[in-house]
Amino acid sequence: MPWKAVSPIEVYKLLPKTNCKECGEENCMAFAVKLVNLETKLEKCKPLLEESKYRENYEKLREMLRPQVREVELCGSKKTVKIGGEYVMHRHEMTYMNPTAIAIDITDKMPQEEVIKRIEFTENFEYVFIGRKLHLDALAVRSVTNDPEKFRSTVRFVSEHTGLPLVICSLNPKVLEAAVSEIPDGRPLLYAATKDNWSKVGEIAKKHDLPLAVFSPGDLDMLVSLVKTLSEMGVEDLSLDPGTFVGKRGFSYTVTAFTKLRWKACNEDYRLAGYPLVGTPLTAWKLVDGEPWEKMWWEALTGLTLMTRYADLLIMHSLEGWVYLPMVIWRFNLYTDPRRPVSVDPGLRIIGKPDERSPVFVTGNYALTYSLVGMDIEGAKVNCYLLVVDTEGMAVECAVPGGKFDPDNIAELLKQSRLEEMVKHRILVIPGKAARLSGDIEDATGWRVIPGPIDSKDVAKFMRERWRPDALREILGEEPFLS
Repeated sequence: MPWKAVSPIEVYKLLPKTNCKECGEENCMAFAVKLVNLETKLEKCKPLLEESKYRENYEKLREMLRPQVREVELCGSKKTVKIGGEYVMHRHEMTYMNPTAIAIDITDKMPQEEVIKRIEFTENFEYVFIGRKLHLDALAVRSVTNDPEKFRSTVRFVSEHTGLPLVICSLNPKVLEAAVSEIPDGRPLLYAATKDNWSKVGEIAKKHDLPLAVFSPGDLDMLVSLVKTLSEMGVEDLSLDPGTFVGKRGFSYTVTAFTKLRWKACNEDYRLAGYPLVGTPLTAWKLVDGEPWEKMWWEALTGLTLMTRYADLLIMHSLEGWVYLPMVIWRFNLYTDPRRPVSVDPGLRIIGKPDERSPVFVTGNYALTYSLVGMDIEGAKVNCYLLVVDTEGMAVECAVPGGKFDPDNIAELLKQSRLEEMVKHRILVIPGKAARLSGDIEDATGWRVIPGPIDSKDVAKFMRERWRPDALREILGEEPFLS
């Protein structure tokens, strides 16, 4: 059966009901509501974890709140990535939880200069999209020499030069065992157990308490059989790779296999399919004939398709920004919560090189509004301060009648940002659509308020016509600071 949200009352009945506030909430009922909405973790309830009398209730709650797809954690020395942890097959049913992780591959045949180049590309990749910084997530170190010592050396070198999570890739148990000892501070994903090596690779994963990928290209029955056997061995953190075939050589099978596995997990509660899915679009470099750009094109297309079809981890090869730009933007949109507007953090933004005479603009924290306002101000080459107010992710035209463009919030943000120490004047330029709140904002802040343009594309015109000594003198009725 598909996952169904449980009632907060059901959860509350199993909580300690002590209202101890150790979880950060005012009472146990508030904590129960957040648990049901997937806004907090059960482990934040200390009495449940620490007191033996609640042990049975804790286990019941774990099962009640269990995701349909197990959440698996990959740890580097400086970054942690979670894959899986999903409850629903379709985003509109609730939301997706952990964005698809994107890993760049490194082989033990590459010279150190190439390895460093790949590490730096992965760590430094950044694209700012509607107020959010989009990044890549991990590195996949592959053994192509099948030499345990060579692979050990490569893994050691990579782990010394990055804090990103690692995927350790080899089908040879001896090679995997050699590499594991070189990552004492991390929790890499071992890739992979197959029908030929499952016993030895499973023992390595169990011995070191590491997550393990199960690889069975083209054979879902064998994949499920391996999962059953490994889970009975005591290896709990598994992920599934049904094979990634690119182009005419089985692409339709790949999409179907990923879809079937997620369907079984989410709609039939089939535990053996309830694990994160791993895709390897880098196979385009082997399976696609043609120029490098054609291979990259297929790799990007495969990555985007598998991300849409439930892949939780993708292993890539290309080092071209145009391959990853559509992927990280699509991932951002796919993993936004449809229950909540997309927002940016409130606070002060500095655009250009403003001084004590520069204007102070005010806007809301709806991500699209913030992005457009910021781009229009930069496009107009205006040096200014931009005060981003918490409107709970609402656009200004909704936030004003909804009471979310709150004068008291603006006043508090002004104090926190210490803008009065940065500018000589006491003037706020608010959105034209919030003009009716001018008096209330002046009363709350003690600053004078000028309604700005209705559309931020008119910022340049506003600066020419309104942010001049004579215009300000007429508006303020006093000698302006610009003269």
